[in-house]
Formats: sequence, C-alpha cells, structure tokens
Amino acid sequence: MTGFRRGVRLGIDVGRARIGVARSDPDGLLAVPVETVPRDDASVTRIARLAAEYEPLELVVGLPINLRGEDTASTADARAFAAALAQASGCAVRLIDERLSTVTAHQALRASGRSQRASRGVVDQAAAVVLLQHAIDTEKGTGAPAGVTLILDEENR
Repeated sequence: MTGFRRGVRLGIDVGRARIGVARSDPDGLLAVPVETVPRDDASVTRIARLAAEYEPLELVVGLPINLRGEDTASTADARAFAAALAQASGCAVRLIDERLSTVTAHQALRASGRSQRASRGVVDQAAAVVLLQHAIDTEKGTGAPAGVTLILDEENR
C-alpha cells in the first residue's frame, strides 16, 4: 500500500435520473453501496449530508467520457454536479474516468441472478462501487490518486 492515503472515500455515479453512492472503509479494502439518490433539486443536499455523516477524505465522482476518451454532454453535467457537490459539502472532489462502470455493474448483477428490471434500483450503487473500487485499486497500485482533482474557479467557490 505504498503511497495510499488512509481515509474513507465516497464514490458518486452521476446519472440523469439517479445517483449511485458508495463508500469505502478507511483502509480501502472494500467499496460498498450506500444508497441511490433520486436526481432532483435535493440531490446535492442529500449527498452533502452523507459526506457529513461519513467524513470522507474525498468524493470520487465518475466522469462519463466516450470510448475515444472525449467529453460528452454527460461529461459537462457530471462536472457541474461535482462542482456543486464540492461547494455544498466542502469536501475535496476527484474526477475519475468511469467508462464501462455501469456496463460492469449490469454484468455483475446479471451474474448474481438479477434481471435488468430487478436491478434498476441498485445498478447506480453498483456502478458507484465499481468506480470507487477502481480508484482505490489504482492508488494502491501506483501510489498516486486516480483521476484529477476538481479545481473550483472563482465563480464556483
């Protein structure tokens, strides 16, 4: 675990309808689902409350980019949500490439015997677990945090 920063992390999978939230233990051994938050005007407030409850080292927000590594409309939405979350929670935010995290989550749920319809309420949490575990494993493997730190400009502080 050379260079691994000890502390709880929250993983956030931002979607248009729902937001999956996961958390890790302080030693980064395991990421687990927390809840699915409906995407509405209260989303940022709810996740900021979860951050206050878990006191994370940082929030790991999935950044949806296409398979060529380019930004999409969802990328801009996730960045804006991450900025609002950083401002509301006061927590550091890291943006992590989340390509295929939802696909991986669907595959894992199917493998466990759940249909896509039965998984609808938890797939966002599972995707948050996938991206958070990836961030933790990357940091443990390289000694450097995964992704990039969100820097708020003067307008968003």
